[in-house]
Amino acid sequence: MIKSELVQKLAKENPHLYPRDIEKVVNAILGTISAALARGDRVELRGFGTFGVNNRGARTGRNPKTGDLVDVAEKAVPVFKTGKEMRRRLNASPAQPKRKVETATTNLNGLVDA
Repeated sequence: MIKSELVQKLAKENPHLYPRDIEKVVNAILGTISAALARGDRVELRGFGTFGVNNRGARTGRNPKTGDLVDVAEKAVPVFKTGKEMRRRLNASPAQPKRKVETATTNLNGLVDA
């Protein structure tokens, strides 16, 4: 889903709101998360997940075309970890069919048949 599809879906679910207002709210939320990450802060949305920043140190890499060594600068990389509720929703298994329980019977020799 892209941002415009999210706005359309929210507009459909909330017909009393204007799509332009919904777009402003979505942009404000995403802008606030981006600004917090730029400051190095962590953003936690309970039930959804946590946004954070990891720093990758400088390293020496290779140019895949020529094979030459290239210095790669240090950089900050955004990371996302799903929340417990989100993982539960994503990994929800369909209802398990109930197994038929067979009762044990006794045969002529007095032994139990399963």
